[in-house]
Amino acid sequence: MNPDAHHLWRAPRWALAVLLATLGMLGPFSIDTYIPAFSGIASSLDATPLQMQQTLSAYLFGFAFMSLFHGALSDSVGRRPVVLWGLAAFTLASLGCALSQSIGQLVFFRAVQGLSTGAGIVVSRAVVRDMFPPAQAQRVMSQITIYFGVAPAIAPMIGGVLFAHLGWHSVFWFLTAVGLVLWAANFKLLPETLHVTQRQPLKVSNLMQGYWKLGLDPRFFLLALASGIPFNGMFLYVLSAPVFLGEHLALLPTQFFWFFVLTISGIMAGAFVSGRMAGRLAPKQQIKYGFAIMLGMALVNLLANVLFTAHVSWAMFPVAIFSFGWAMMVPVVTLLVLDLHPDRRGMASSLQAFIGSSANGLVAGLIAPLVMHSTVALAAASLAMLSVGLLAWVSLHKRWPDIGRVIEHPVG
Repeated sequence: MNPDAHHLWRAPRWALAVLLATLGMLGPFSIDTYIPAFSGIASSLDATPLQMQQTLSAYLFGFAFMSLFHGALSDSVGRRPVVLWGLAAFTLASLGCALSQSIGQLVFFRAVQGLSTGAGIVVSRAVVRDMFPPAQAQRVMSQITIYFGVAPAIAPMIGGVLFAHLGWHSVFWFLTAVGLVLWAANFKLLPETLHVTQRQPLKVSNLMQGYWKLGLDPRFFLLALASGIPFNGMFLYVLSAPVFLGEHLALLPTQFFWFFVLTISGIMAGAFVSGRMAGRLAPKQQIKYGFAIMLGMALVNLLANVLFTAHVSWAMFPVAIFSFGWAMMVPVVTLLVLDLHPDRRGMASSLQAFIGSSANGLVAGLIAPLVMHSTVALAAASLAMLSVGLLAWVSLHKRWPDIGRVIEHPVG
């Protein structure tokens, strides 16, 4: 934690949470805003379904790759420069998407978007821990998750309206404007939160030592799996939304927002509960409850889809409750990751994001296309991805039972 933290941000804590949440919103906005325009883009650019899926996979793999470096760079040059340069690159990439005249150009600029988007998302986690002790950091992280949850709920609606009235290019013009606004806001408001005494030398050898230190720590790897892989249990449905909602549930594109509203409401409610638990319930207990909810819902979802034909009256609710369980435990797991090696928080955030986003890219490029045409297969794949995270947490708990046991009472 920065020893001068109380001088860096004098506004209310929730205001910093809002600023950091806007950085996290770039991710869902970059994905969910253009999903309603898939058919229009494909028609306009004469693109196949596989090529359209590549526009998503290119973004996710670009995000995963560069996530390795955003946090590590911020440990050396500071949090603020990495955020501002990342936002600038995102804005230019969005402009490139808006001006694309072929599917190849769109795939390229989507990859550049992915390379740049992670700067804000990754670095914002480190900023939270720079500024707050653990219990307060959990509450701020939960607030960020709540505000962040607004983006996926409204992004498809914005994208659908823009596509319907102004065409698919307007979606990326909108993202260009978002990038400009966020750059200006962070240039004016975001303080440099990494204390000069806590900076790491910007040397290749030092970076390699840091990656080696984290990469060989099984606690880090298991925690990263526990937080990143279960997310795909619900993200799979987001990626499969055009088929899941349009074909299986027979919803019109303008009705897709109901799924996003339910799912994001679950995320926001889970994050709210997590914040209320901070300093009152041991972190490992919160994680246990979150996994119990996700496992219960994943099993119910699979059983229901095996026994019944998916229907709009019930098929979206298991995903929403699953998202509640995920949001209840993920702020806690994220803070446990960041605190394993306090001198490498930016790098830890980078590697955590890399593991999670690599899984996202794999799901988008391989698993979703294989299972999206069957609701039973979707439910089974969701349960399988949850199981990976659950096994990681159980393994960690057995080997290091003291992790997450201590309750730090909140200050103020």
